[in-house]
Amino acid sequence: MEFGTIEREIHIDATPETVFEVVSSPEHLQEWWADEADLTSATPGAMGELAWGDKENPRSHVETFTVVEADRPRRFAFRWVYDEAPAAGTSLLVTFDLSPAGSGTKLRMTESGFREKGWEVAVLEQSYREHSEGWDLFIPRLAEYAARLAATR
Repeated sequence: MEFGTIEREIHIDATPETVFEVVSSPEHLQEWWADEADLTSATPGAMGELAWGDKENPRSHVETFTVVEADRPRRFAFRWVYDEAPAAGTSLLVTFDLSPAGSGTKLRMTESGFREKGWEVAVLEQSYREHSEGWDLFIPRLAEYAARLAATR
């Protein structure tokens, strides 16, 4: 296995505009992904924070992210998992590409930059595996939430 890029694709029964909101707005991110989300705006350079946890420690895992691209309603991308300035080689890049598909949206998510982080092999493999399993859980939740949101509009 290469441990380079994670890719997921799913059809969502919602417009690209709705799906863009779901992947770029804190109030929506909290519904399908993070326990807490904060983002000042969905514009390049904006910084945000995602937090996960449990009842005893609701913020046991916190990740800062920086918006790289926001082309409403086609693409939203951010860099995260960084210890220093978010750039190629120091962070992971998550991109949500959205395109109309019938009465809904085809969402293609990619997360890249694992090998460029310079992690030792065991850390690389574990991080890649954890992120891959996470997206397997969260991408279907994203689709379900966006479809429910669209049905209420």
